[in-house]
Amino acid sequence: MGVYIVKRLLLIIPTLVGIMLINFVVIQSAPGGPVDQAIAKLQGQDGLATGNIGGSEGGLANTSAMDSSSASAFDSARGLDPSYIEELEKQFGFDKPAHERFLIMMWDYLRFEFGDSFYQDRAVVDLVVERMPVSISLGLWTLLLVYSISIPLGIAKAVRDGEPFDLWTSAVVFTAYAIPAFIIAVLLIVFFSSGEFFRLFPLRGLVSDNFAELSLVQKILDYVWHMTLPIVAMVLGGFATLTLLTKNSFLEEINKQFVLTARAKGITERRVLYGHVFRNAMLIVIAGFPSAFVGILFTGALLIEVVFSLSGLGLLGYEAALTRDYPIVFGTMYVFTLLGLVMHLIGDVTYMLVDPRIDFETREA
Repeated sequence: MGVYIVKRLLLIIPTLVGIMLINFVVIQSAPGGPVDQAIAKLQGQDGLATGNIGGSEGGLANTSAMDSSSASAFDSARGLDPSYIEELEKQFGFDKPAHERFLIMMWDYLRFEFGDSFYQDRAVVDLVVERMPVSISLGLWTLLLVYSISIPLGIAKAVRDGEPFDLWTSAVVFTAYAIPAFIIAVLLIVFFSSGEFFRLFPLRGLVSDNFAELSLVQKILDYVWHMTLPIVAMVLGGFATLTLLTKNSFLEEINKQFVLTARAKGITERRVLYGHVFRNAMLIVIAGFPSAFVGILFTGALLIEVVFSLSGLGLLGYEAALTRDYPIVFGTMYVFTLLGLVMHLIGDVTYMLVDPRIDFETREA
């Protein structure tokens, strides 16, 4: 296992560089970059609408941020001093060729130096650390609740396959799965926060404004009070897949010969289920935990953060993409990608720990 882990760790570096390169090309080729944003603001236009301005300030295919001919057209169209345009390019780092910018960026990122935000005048690392607790809270509690609900429910559905309990719970599961999490979030706000029906939970935020003045018990209760609706919305939209996966895994194992043999020996149904079936059936469920955590943490929570005004990593990356705040965009992307690759490795190792019969190292050989 040790050799396999070392190989996978070494493969993370080229994989990470390749992913960042593709995103670098795509993002910097899009119109409405930082230079366009700054010029649009000077002209009294909305910076977020600069996507209509022709041409980006640089893509990897360009040998420089902007050649002299395109700069002339760029400047004349706006009536701005070319020297001022050059100053803007230098300020945002577009005075260097695209490939040089990418190499500098990756060298800094390998040392976890992400630079400063273009518009917030703060270090990207500080922004990520500040927003991390919100995303971790949403992702961790959601995942724990999803697994706590889905696994027992999936087992119960497998044992009662075809019975009324299975049919009714399937209807509930598929209904919850069919409704997007952000729609559920809006409905929860309307019914339980807006005052139209009830006003039981807060509309926004992770904690109350007077959080620092509360006692420890009050802080915990205040935190739970604020997190209840966002987590409920994410759990309702996320437990269907795991429930059905658990059910199908158990059904497959229950019908195998070794289970029939155990029953023929007079072993109790409970012991057969949890002593013989559980370990094999839960292999794929348990090993998928790391990947599921990454998915919920970095993708599933974005719209929930927007609806409930929770300042997490998803909202930070989304806002940065709108404003073309490249240090935040690429910095958060680097962290997300690195964490995702590491969590996938943890998932593979978990497979081998749960079932020693699985050996990726031998299979590679």
